[in-house]
Amino acid sequence: MEISGADIIIAARYIGAGLAMAGASGAGAGIGLVVGGAVQALGRNPDAAPLIQTTMILGIAFAEAIAIYALAIAFIILFVTIG
Repeated sequence: MEISGADIIIAARYIGAGLAMAGASGAGAGIGLVVGGAVQALGRNPDAAPLIQTTMILGIAFAEAIAIYALAIAFIILFVTIG
């Protein structure tokens, strides 16, 4: 069995897509930290719930956007061929 250049390129694409999805795990951790901080803040100051909740939802949206960007990059790496 001989490994050709095309096989190496395909393997590199799979590895690159997997590495691109590492951003999704970071986004998951970020969302957990945001929600945990918001729960602590609500426990300490329940009167500020509307402001804390709005800020929390905004933070979750930004973290989720990073995961979506990582997914888009992974799809580009997998499915876009050059040449």
